[in-house]
Amino acid sequence: MLDIARRHRWVDLVVSILRWLLLAAAILVIFIDREQNPGTLSLYLATVLAFGAVYNLLITLLVLFDFLTRPIPYVSLIIDTVLAIVLADASGGIASPLLFFSLLPIITAAARFSLLVSLAVAILIALSHLGLSYSQSSTDLSDLLRDNLGNVGMLLLISLLSGWINNRIRHQFIIEQEKEQKEIQRQFRARKQQSQLIFELASTLSATLSYQRVLEAMLDVSEIGLRELESQEISLVGIVLLFQGDKLRVAASRHLPPRDRQNELKGESGIIAKALSTAEPTIGTQPTQDPELGQFFALHQCQSIVVIPLRAGFEGFGVAVFGSPVPNVFTVDYIDLLVALCNQGVVALQNAQLYQSLIEEKERIVAVEEDARKKLSRDLHDGPTQAIAAIAMRANYARMMMDRSVDEIPEELRRIEELARRTTTDIRHMLFTLRPLILETQGLVAALEQYIAKRSETDPLPIHLEAREGVDRVLDKAQQGMIFYIIEEALSNARKHAHAKNIWVRLRLLTDAFIAEVQDDGVGFDVSVLEKGYDERGSLGMLNMRERAELAGGHWKIESQPNKGTRVQLMVPLRRRFG
Repeated sequence: MLDIARRHRWVDLVVSILRWLLLAAAILVIFIDREQNPGTLSLYLATVLAFGAVYNLLITLLVLFDFLTRPIPYVSLIIDTVLAIVLADASGGIASPLLFFSLLPIITAAARFSLLVSLAVAILIALSHLGLSYSQSSTDLSDLLRDNLGNVGMLLLISLLSGWINNRIRHQFIIEQEKEQKEIQRQFRARKQQSQLIFELASTLSATLSYQRVLEAMLDVSEIGLRELESQEISLVGIVLLFQGDKLRVAASRHLPPRDRQNELKGESGIIAKALSTAEPTIGTQPTQDPELGQFFALHQCQSIVVIPLRAGFEGFGVAVFGSPVPNVFTVDYIDLLVALCNQGVVALQNAQLYQSLIEEKERIVAVEEDARKKLSRDLHDGPTQAIAAIAMRANYARMMMDRSVDEIPEELRRIEELARRTTTDIRHMLFTLRPLILETQGLVAALEQYIAKRSETDPLPIHLEAREGVDRVLDKAQQGMIFYIIEEALSNARKHAHAKNIWVRLRLLTDAFIAEVQDDGVGFDVSVLEKGYDERGSLGMLNMRERAELAGGHWKIESQPNKGTRVQLMVPLRRRFG
């Protein structure tokens, strides 16, 4: 519906066009009358017509360019009234063939102002014509009134008729305006209600980390929203289907019988597949004919359904299905509300996913720390603890020898000293592996060289390091630390289990990757058998290596066969450097 300003401009333009038509009709009438009565076109009449054309051209331009449009109705009414009187006076008075031009100010007065103004204009024009006709003729006034009563009555009748029509148009215009205003108010209330419902759901989201509670609240709010928007009680079936593996399973629902809650869908056909593929809300009817939604008995009574995909970027969590027995209940406003609610539900699912990841990461860190404690406890028990116990026993034995065999005491003290030195070396080696300071100051290669040197002091097993100088400069400190611990774990496993004669540690660079390998010539093993039962054992060494490889930005693999040795390989992609 046009607003008032545009309506007035439209009326002004129509009046201008009508004025052009009446001026053209007046010229045509004059030329026809001139052929029948030569000499009827006077200079005075031609001047009036020319003035009318110039005046209407100016009014038309003002209306088209929307300039000085406010005074146009008043000015044009006055000029049109005067022009109608002058045209009739110049062509025969009230009996003039151009009397039809008088209809213009009468009709426009009714359209722009009121019935009273239109009647006033009609009476003014009629009295002007009668007065001019009476002054220019010797006819008696009563005879003049009797002869022109029909023309005067026609002007008054047209004034009344145009006023009545205009009142009907105005009344209809007011009704349309009221409807439009009510619709605007309804939309405003709907938007306000949507905002309030979304706020309530967001409050629930911020108050809990349980996505289940948020999904339940989402279904409750969607039903409340339908009742608020439609202002009536309408039942709504709500189903939230989430992917678990490759199947869609019911995670939350409203008005769904227990039997329906056990349904599992693939999401590969029907309206669900369409919604998932387009990532847009999809409206449908007759869900009983849908190959997947037809499995839900609660939807058999529904005549309209909408399926909204639950997505975050390129990640799909599932769909939300809403059904109602009322046809065409899912309006644009209501679908917008459902999409907003589902977006909040997706946020809850993301938060739950992140929270679960944090819980798993926390449990993994606790497990890694516990494994590190167990490893440290085993190393202390197998090494320094037993060595110190042995030192204590030998010291006691030396004390007892002082009374019986003094000559053997120096040799026993030498053995005690050697055992103490070996224990000190083991403790220092353990401290080095816990935090190798040289790794932070001189890099990976220097740390491995020192580690191998310290290991050779207590273990005769040869460890051969093959690495060019500076090969580790492409790695940052964090990556070097992760790689060192992976190599240290692999060496420890080879020493304990491989029964190898040699171990090789190789560091090399490819075009776009750093490669670290630990290889031995030991007994080897079946990797598939080891990995199959690995989770059931207490040690987490392989898991630690794999996770540290991921933290370093690379990937880790192990290759081994019985009696053919073992090779542990770590590949870390190199980061491109610009500038």
